[in-house]
Amino acid sequence: MAVQLSPLLSICYERGLLSLLDQRKLPFEMVYMDIRNAKDGWNAIRDMVVRGAPAIAIAAALSLAVEVFDVDFDFKGRLGMRLPSFRPTAVNLSDAARKLSNLVLKTAETASEAKVVFKAYIDAAEQMLTDDVDTNKAIGFHGAKVVQSKMNDSNRISVLTHCNTGSLATAGFGTALGVIRALHAADILEMAFCTETRPFNQYQNYGTMAHKSRGLLVVM
Repeated sequence: MAVQLSPLLSICYERGLLSLLDQRKLPFEMVYMDIRNAKDGWNAIRDMVVRGAPAIAIAAALSLAVEVFDVDFDFKGRLGMRLPSFRPTAVNLSDAARKLSNLVLKTAETASEAKVVFKAYIDAAEQMLTDDVDTNKAIGFHGAKVVQSKMNDSNRISVLTHCNTGSLATAGFGTALGVIRALHAADILEMAFCTETRPFNQYQNYGTMAHKSRGLLVVM
């Protein structure tokens, strides 16, 4: 399952292979780090290679998916214990861990061999990647309609956005930045203003790159 979503991706994945864009090096370098197992994923999240709650949850889930791809060991207790520890404060991550843990335990009740459980987990982790993009696009579409209605259907709108909410923080589209993208696609966005800098000039780097990669006019 290969997923190609955007020219600026935080997560590049196909079954058995995962790489994460090292966001600490942006905007001067675009370097992808190969993730071969859950430990690599844990280290990447701890070291802030990947940022943004949705991207963190998906990266964590997929790092374990590549580890269990084509291997054989007792898996049932591993997921629930390990995933939340990647970033304890990331709400998306704890939610993903709970859902994936429940899936694994339920599948294991009737599975005749470990690979059945592994496949169910990998399928679910991959579905997270797809679902995140679909959800983001829905947020962008509906959010843009709300903004337009609040602006009395103005045909030129400027938006101030705070925090890392673009394709780098998600599976490839963006949440709040998805709204800006939808406004831009409708040809009514005049200007986007990026304001946040923490912790490593985060949003000035990430948000501006995400905006400019799609031809949006940006002011920091």
